Amino acid sequence: MARYKIAWLPGDGIGVDVLNAAKIVLDKIHLDAEYIHGDIGWEFWCKEGDAFPQRTIDLLKNVDAVMFGAITSKPMKAAQTELIPQLQTKGLMYRSPIVRMRQMFDLYNCLRPCKAYPGNPLNFKEGIDLVVFRENTEDLYAGVEFAPPPQELVDILSKISKPFAPFAKLPVDQYAISCKINTKTGSERIVKAAFDFARTFKRKKVTIVHKANVVRASDGLFLEVAKDVAKQYPEIQTDDANIDAMTMWLLKNPFHYDVLVAPNLYGDIISDLCAQMVGGLGFGCSGNIGTKLAVFEPTHGSAPKYAGQYKVNPIATILALKMMLDWLGEAEKSVRLENAVATVIKEGNMRTYDMGGNASTLDMAKAIAEKI
Repeated sequence: MARYKIAWLPGDGIGVDVLNAAKIVLDKIHLDAEYIHGDIGWEFWCKEGDAFPQRTIDLLKNVDAVMFGAITSKPMKAAQTELIPQLQTKGLMYRSPIVRMRQMFDLYNCLRPCKAYPGNPLNFKEGIDLVVFRENTEDLYAGVEFAPPPQELVDILSKISKPFAPFAKLPVDQYAISCKINTKTGSERIVKAAFDFARTFKRKKVTIVHKANVVRASDGLFLEVAKDVAKQYPEIQTDDANIDAMTMWLLKNPFHYDVLVAPNLYGDIISDLCAQMVGGLGFGCSGNIGTKLAVFEPTHGSAPKYAGQYKVNPIATILALKMMLDWLGEAEKSVRLENAVATVIKEGNMRTYDMGGNASTLDMAKAIAEKI
C-alpha cells in the first residue's frame, strides 16, 4: 500500500502536458504514492454543467495532497453559451473550479515563491528571492456577485450608502456588483502564516500590501489586523505599501523586499509580477494550502493553442512538485528536486521555447529527472 494518496487533476489544455512531465520527475525521485485521476475543468462544464464534479470533490476528501494542471476560464455569458443544449435552459452560472476548491476546502494560504535561479536568461535580475502570501478565500474572489443586481439589493444600498446614489438612478441591467469581503479571521491567519514563514526561514522583512487609502473598509480592516499581528514578531521588520506603488517599487528595487502578504486580488497581481521577474509563468509555482489539504499547481493558464504540443515550459509544475514534497514532509527529496532544476537551468543545455531554445516539455522533464 502506497504511503501517500495524490489526487491527479490535469484539467484543461496544457495542464495535461505539464502533469505528464511532472510524472517523469516523480517516477525518478521514487515517491511512494498512488496517483488518482480526477475530473475537473472546461470539458466537464460543457458536458455536465459542473466544472468541479461531486466525484472529484469526494476524491479530494480522501487524499494527502493534490497536483493540479490548468483550467480554462471564460466570462459567464460565454460559458453559458457553450453548454450542451439540454443544460442551457437551467440558468447555470460558471464559476472557476479552482476558486470553488479553495473555498470548499478552506485552502486559505496561496503560497507563491519567486526565485531567480542562476543562469536563467529570463531573469530580471540575478538573486531575486521573493515569497508572496496571498489570502485565498475572501476579497473580490469571494464570488458574491450580481449581474444584474436584484432590485432588493439596489433598494437597500440606496438607503445605507450615499456613494451608491448615482448607480441607483440607472436601470439594473446597466451595471453589475461584486462584493469585496475581508474578515478579521481571514486576514489574521494569512498574515500570521507570512510572519511564521519569515521567522522559520530567517527572513528579515514582511511587507503588507493593500489599498487602504481608498478601499477604506475592507482593506482598512486587513491593514489594521496585519499591524496587530506584526507586533507578535518584534524581530521581523515590517512595512506596508499601496498595491499600485508596490508594482512600481518591486521593479525598481526587488531586493528591498522579502516576504509579501496581501488580500486575494492584490496577491494575485503581485505574484504574477514577481513570477515575471524570475522568468515568467513558466517558472511560477503555487501552493493552495489549508490545515488538512494542499493543492499544488503552476500559475499559468491552460493555453489551449499549445495543448498537446508539449511545447511549454514544465519547470513551474516541477517546482510545484517541490512544494508538494515539502508539504508531505519529504525534505530530502524536495532538496534533490530543486537542486536538479537549478543545475539544468544553470548548465543551459536544455531550454524550452520561452527560454530561447527548442526543447520540448518532456525533454526538459527528462533532463531534470536525470540530475536527481
